[in-house]
Amino acid sequence: MGTPVVLLDVDGVLNPFERPHRGFRRHRCSPDGVTYRLWLYSGHGRMLLDLVESGGAELAWASYWCDAANVWIGPRVGLPDLPFVPIPGFPGLTEGVSLGAWKARHVAAWTDGRPFVWFEDEPDATDCVAGEPGVGDHLLVAVDPRTGLTEEHIERASEWLRALTR
Repeated sequence: MGTPVVLLDVDGVLNPFERPHRGFRRHRCSPDGVTYRLWLYSGHGRMLLDLVESGGAELAWASYWCDAANVWIGPRVGLPDLPFVPIPGFPGLTEGVSLGAWKARHVAAWTDGRPFVWFEDEPDATDCVAGEPGVGDHLLVAVDPRTGLTEEHIERASEWLRALTR
C-alpha cells in the first residue's frame, strides 16, 4: 500500500480567490519573472503538518507551481520544502481535455498506487482521478476556490487517514 500522501494545490486552495478572513495576507510572488498577488494564511502550514503527523502521511505539492511552491508559497504559510508532482503546463483542451483531467493524469502517475488525499478546487478532478488506471485508494477534498482550505477540509482528510490505518 505504501505511506499515504497528502497532496496540496495552491491556487484556489491555499490562495483563495477572495479574502476569506483577516488572517490572510496579500503577497507578491514572481516565479519566472511573472508577478502574482496571492492571499496566503500562515496558519495553513501548522494545520497541514499536524494532519500528516497524526495521519502517518507525507505532504507534497500537486500544483502547476511545482517546485516554485517551495520558494514562493511554503515559506509564507509555514511549510518546509516538499516533493511535488511534476505537472507540465496545460496543453489546451485538445490534448488535456480539462484542467482537472490533466492534473489527475499526473497525480495518478506520481502516486503510483499509494493512497492519497488531494486538496483540489478543479470541479472535475474527482471523476477524472477515479478513472485513471492504477490509482490507489484516495479522497479528493473539493475546496471552494473562493474561500480556500478550511479546518473542515482538514478534519475530513484526518478522518479518512484514520480510517485508512484501521
